[in-house]
Amino acid sequence: MIRAEYQRFMQTLHGQNATDTVRKLANIVSAHFDELLPLTTHQGQRIRKMVELCQTYWGSTATSIPPLVEQEVTQEVLLSRLKSLTVGPFRGFARQEVFDLNSRLVLIYGPNGTGKSSFCEALEYTLLGNVAEADSKRFRDQNEYLRNAFVNALVAPSLIACDTQGNDIAIAPNESAFRFCFVEKNRIDSFSRIAAQAPAKQTELIATLFGLEAFTEFVRNFTSEIGSQYIDLQGQQALRLAQKQQGVQGAHQQIQASVTELQRIAADELALTSSYRQGISFDQMIVELNGDDKTLGRIAQLDNELQQPAPIKSNLSSAMFEAMGNVAYQLVNELRQRQQQLAGASQEVSFKQLYEAVVQVQQSSPDSCPACKTPLQQVQVNPYMNAGQELIKLQQLGELQQKVAKLEQKAVQAIFKVRQALNTCLQFFSLHNPLKPFELVNIQLGLQWWDSLFVPLPDTFTAWQHLVSQIQQLEEIDKQTEVTVQNKVNKQTELNRLRSIAQQILVLTTQKQTALASQVNAQTLIDNFQNQNAQLIASVEAEKTIVAKNQEIVAAYAMFVQRLTNFSNSLPAQLVADLGELVVQLYNSFNRNDAQTELLANVTLPLAPNQRLRIAFQNQPEQLYDALHILSEGHVRCLGLAILLAKNLKEQAPVLIFDDPVNAIDDDHRESIRRTLFEDQYFSQKQIILTCHGEEFFKDIQNLLPAAETRNARLLSFLPRLGEQHVRVDFNCAPRNYILAARNHIDRNEVRDALAKSRQGLEALTKGKVWKYVSRFGDGSLSLKFRSASSPIELRGLAEQLRSKIAKADFSDPNKARVYDPIDQLLNRSGDSREWRYLNKGTHEENDRSEFDRQTVELIIMSLEQLDSVLQ
Repeated sequence: MIRAEYQRFMQTLHGQNATDTVRKLANIVSAHFDELLPLTTHQGQRIRKMVELCQTYWGSTATSIPPLVEQEVTQEVLLSRLKSLTVGPFRGFARQEVFDLNSRLVLIYGPNGTGKSSFCEALEYTLLGNVAEADSKRFRDQNEYLRNAFVNALVAPSLIACDTQGNDIAIAPNESAFRFCFVEKNRIDSFSRIAAQAPAKQTELIATLFGLEAFTEFVRNFTSEIGSQYIDLQGQQALRLAQKQQGVQGAHQQIQASVTELQRIAADELALTSSYRQGISFDQMIVELNGDDKTLGRIAQLDNELQQPAPIKSNLSSAMFEAMGNVAYQLVNELRQRQQQLAGASQEVSFKQLYEAVVQVQQSSPDSCPACKTPLQQVQVNPYMNAGQELIKLQQLGELQQKVAKLEQKAVQAIFKVRQALNTCLQFFSLHNPLKPFELVNIQLGLQWWDSLFVPLPDTFTAWQHLVSQIQQLEEIDKQTEVTVQNKVNKQTELNRLRSIAQQILVLTTQKQTALASQVNAQTLIDNFQNQNAQLIASVEAEKTIVAKNQEIVAAYAMFVQRLTNFSNSLPAQLVADLGELVVQLYNSFNRNDAQTELLANVTLPLAPNQRLRIAFQNQPEQLYDALHILSEGHVRCLGLAILLAKNLKEQAPVLIFDDPVNAIDDDHRESIRRTLFEDQYFSQKQIILTCHGEEFFKDIQNLLPAAETRNARLLSFLPRLGEQHVRVDFNCAPRNYILAARNHIDRNEVRDALAKSRQGLEALTKGKVWKYVSRFGDGSLSLKFRSASSPIELRGLAEQLRSKIAKADFSDPNKARVYDPIDQLLNRSGDSREWRYLNKGTHEENDRSEFDRQTVELIIMSLEQLDSVLQ
């Protein structure tokens, strides 16, 4: 299938439709088709192989497109039907079998796995020349797929057909002529499942239905163009030479750039030297800053000086100490004054304590005097009340006591500050210091220590005077320390400046070395280029032809892929052109039992990428809907089948080969599809070959057809394998048509079996053809009685109801006697029918009953045959 589509694409490249290079590339793909087919775009598999093939065969490949093989073997006469198929060893056939297909209808029944698909693949191979399933399963060698695995042998099947004159014709494969003969269940399944795919996937709807998805995938694996990573479009030698030439050109530019860079560096050196000090050279500045073997540089000198620790400050001053002393002096004097006032009131303090004690014992002796135990009612003065009154009067004394305590605390704190100043003096003047005895280690802090500061020492000076003198000295020392610290800050600033200059010197020195080295290297490259690259220059001239060929390949490939993609995208439109009306007719025939609102008025098939399959219903013919959006999966399957059958009819294919419709069609539509295929006139002049795995479907088809037509059909049954690895076929398959089976049984004198089949035949006729006949010419509404709600229709009651409807005077068929008489013969007007008793007794088991009358049974079968022939 894929190769055939590609061959048809090649026919579009004739003449002015394509350039010689495109045709040449198409021929390369055709010649190596099997190598390219399994390769995809993954890691550039397909494009790498294409480049390899084009470079190898470009010069030896023809620019003309060979004619399509199918055109050379086109049948010059029209086929009437297929006559016989000889197959084996082939797929499931281990040995040769010959199938007689010389009938308008070939019905094949067999369970799954019995060889029906092998039979259909043999037809596909003989008609098309290939088997699509082999392509889908990625068999590079189709013969490996077709070979029988058990005998390891393959013999190509052969097919004989009849022309319209009845002459035998050996069929040669021709996919163009026979490709639409096949209706495959897998394609209908895939078509129905696309409705669940993303919208982008739904654009492949028609391609999937006609089995083009494999060809579409084959086309998609051609990248749109050949990238430079896969083919040399500039010449590796030329690139090398160009790169080297750029290097030489760059060398000249580098020399000029180096001269400019050196000039800039010289200017920067001069500016930097001037910023350091006037009247000195750049090299002298370097030595002065960094030093040499004999001299330590200015940077190192300053760094060493700054490593020396700065002197410690006392942070004391005469003014600060004077203020500190004044505060302490005032607090001490005030404290002593208050203490004297408190001492003068010492007697009152004693009474205050006495009164407080009396108040405290009131709770333990509330009713009597705490001293003499006299009851309070007998005393002249209540001791408790008197104590409370006196305490109120003595409240001022308490406030004085609190003030003394606070003054004492403040005085101690002020004296402590003086003591800190004294300790600081001892830290700085530790040797032979007259203040040493006043350290708190030797004396306790307090008023006594304060007073001792003002007592003359042996040198006639007081400790306070020594303290004032030493603080004045420390103040002078701190001033000197400030000068030292400021000098150190200035040195640090100068060191930072010199280090910045040194860093700039390093940058300029490095830049100068780099510029000089680049200048030398560039000059060396210029001097050596021509001598070193003489051979490379010659190689560049030699590869120009290869590069030109590669560029031609790339251009041809891009045009080839564009044309191939356009061809692939146009295939669905070509396949479904002018099919809309016929698709509507077939779809409505498949759904003949649906309401009018569910029948189609129009179908718009997708003719371009990204178009949708749209439908309109008969009740709203102007309103189009997305078919895949609103139709059920069963109806989508019917739509897909209608498109395939419409294409078969449109192309006037000589045969319709339907592989296992039971799997492709849901139960609700099988009867209507059977009637479309075998009862309607669409396929009445076409040979139909149908396989199925459902025996009921096999039986229903035969009973839908007249017995005479079933008699002329070829009925085959594929049987389960019994031990041997070969397809077993019953070429004399018993008919499932009840009337035909009844006739065969009576001819073999199998009377009871003939009656059983006769009753089944009558049930099929009355529930089917007769009831439809009555509905067409009269009133098809029947009044039937049932034994229970779930009981089936009773055959006798149904037959009598139908007979009564036909017997009415207003029944419109003038030839109704042809139908009425056989039914009446079976029922008998008196109601006691020997024939009817036979139909019942021939169905039900009964011991020791009398033998059936053969003539009566013959009459029953003849009546059924007459009824069947009239209603065909």
